[in-house]
Amino acid sequence: MSDIIHLLPDSIANQIAAGEVIQRPASVVKELVENAVDAGASHIRVNIKDAGRTLIQVIDNGKGMSESDARMAFERHATSKIAVAADLFALQTMGFRGEALASIAAVAHVELRTRQVGSELGTRLTIAGSTLENIDADACVEGSIFSVKNLFFNVPARRKFLKSNETEFRNIIQEFERIALVNPQIAFALYHNDAEILNLPVSGLRQRIINIFGKNLNQKLLTIEAQSSLLTISGFIGRPDFTRKRGALQYFFVNGRFMKHPYFHRAVMQAYEQLIPTGEHPNYFIYFTLDPQCIDVNIHPTKTEIKFENEQAIWQIILSATRESLAKSSAIPTIDFDKEDAINIPVYNSSSEDSIHKSPQVQLDPSYNPFKSGSSYKKPEFNWDKLYQGFEADHSSQESSPQQDIHIESATETDQPTELEKMLFEENMQQPAYQYKIRYIVTSLKSGLAFIDQHRAHIRILFDQYIRSVQQQKGCSQQVLFPEIVEFTPAEAAMIPCFIDDLHFMGFDLSNLGNGSYAINGLPSGTEHLNPITLLKDVVARAIETGCEAKEEICETLALSLAKAAAIRSGKILSTEEMEYLIASLFSSTDPNLTPDGKTILTILTDEELEKRLK
Repeated sequence: MSDIIHLLPDSIANQIAAGEVIQRPASVVKELVENAVDAGASHIRVNIKDAGRTLIQVIDNGKGMSESDARMAFERHATSKIAVAADLFALQTMGFRGEALASIAAVAHVELRTRQVGSELGTRLTIAGSTLENIDADACVEGSIFSVKNLFFNVPARRKFLKSNETEFRNIIQEFERIALVNPQIAFALYHNDAEILNLPVSGLRQRIINIFGKNLNQKLLTIEAQSSLLTISGFIGRPDFTRKRGALQYFFVNGRFMKHPYFHRAVMQAYEQLIPTGEHPNYFIYFTLDPQCIDVNIHPTKTEIKFENEQAIWQIILSATRESLAKSSAIPTIDFDKEDAINIPVYNSSSEDSIHKSPQVQLDPSYNPFKSGSSYKKPEFNWDKLYQGFEADHSSQESSPQQDIHIESATETDQPTELEKMLFEENMQQPAYQYKIRYIVTSLKSGLAFIDQHRAHIRILFDQYIRSVQQQKGCSQQVLFPEIVEFTPAEAAMIPCFIDDLHFMGFDLSNLGNGSYAINGLPSGTEHLNPITLLKDVVARAIETGCEAKEEICETLALSLAKAAAIRSGKILSTEEMEYLIASLFSSTDPNLTPDGKTILTILTDEELEKRLK
């Protein structure tokens, strides 16, 4: 019987490795830019076309490579970063596995032009699908130019399942930002379809953060510093009054490498626990510097998961450093108990003539006798008719103009209620509605007693309205007197074109000012009381977090986010008319029982259940 186990060809082995290392165009950008950083470059430029599908080009002015190095760089496990196993525990470079270039060359057409510093000529090398096509001398500039074209040309399944251009480019921006944030001593530039997205000159760390995420972030950052025998912590954390519900900027870096660490994230959140509302998240940019022997980065090819030798001790240091930074910046209100006479409590002193508390003086009229009609005291007269007339006038004015605080659009003439909706409406309107604990609306139905969550009910009503507006492409917008300017990060701005039409149909009137800035000229009806900048940022951040690709999913995500922001809150006192109108609109909705995200809106206490409880 012949042997059945054989060695895979290099081309197939490289494609298998590429499945882990090169997952999308952003992975190519990450590996190539990290290599440029390791090469000692002081200026790195990245050119992208069609979100990386057509071209990913990285140009650096590093030390370059010789002809033999250029050829060897595309072999599996070929690297200049480590030589022996012990080097894995003293890494000072971003890359070390020697798999990136081989994986990229296995799934794309790659062209490399490189010249070492001081050499007269460089090298031009082309590879397609792990096959070397050409290598010759080239008169190029010092450094390296990597051009990756037609990514996944020989893996159609991987290319087919790439996301939209906006989503893929947003991932590229995120990888680019992570490397730029930790290397402020290097100038970076990012271009997409020949349009400049980011141009980051050499600067300090704080200025680099501001250049990436906007100047408005400057006043929201607090310095964090801590030093111990175990590690050194530096960077910035966000002020407690500038938190975000979603889309917060949260970054950990260790020895110049971005990492994800949920355990350390909980330490930061615990420091903010009593300072921010539930569900809010602070910004932070925290940099760790420690002995490379105390960490292990050789866990996953992406190198974003790192093991620490003393995690619990580091957790305590992060917690104390964050609290100390918040306290030093006066972000936490304090009371000074050591200050003398901090609270001046006046004390009555009977011996002091100037005391502000004098004995009360009672004046008596000895001639007054309530039983004698001839007494000199006269009872004051009060005009009761005038008071009653004023009461009647106030009561009639209140009945003629009731206040309405709930902005609910009524159904259009074309949206006729069904027979079931009419029955529910008529059944409910026959019974009064009451508000319980300023959160629930209680009303009587034929089947029992209904308890309705007023906030969730309004979410369902507004959600249906926004979906209907998008489907009919007839958004109702309330123009603002003075337009607000909102600035998005490059990653957020890349996603705006995906749902700009849906935002318009929901009522947002936006004008593109360029460079990620938009002017808010109008808001959806019923959201005038909300902060327009915060509202729009939350809607966009929620849509980005869900990663929606289909048009319907994006529309529903935007509608749900906007409905949650605009709906009335628990604790809002409602008039009888408002409660009746809310109930009628709820029973006319597509699903009065559940919110769009599956939460229960109402529950019914049946007559049978009530009888059982009262036995």
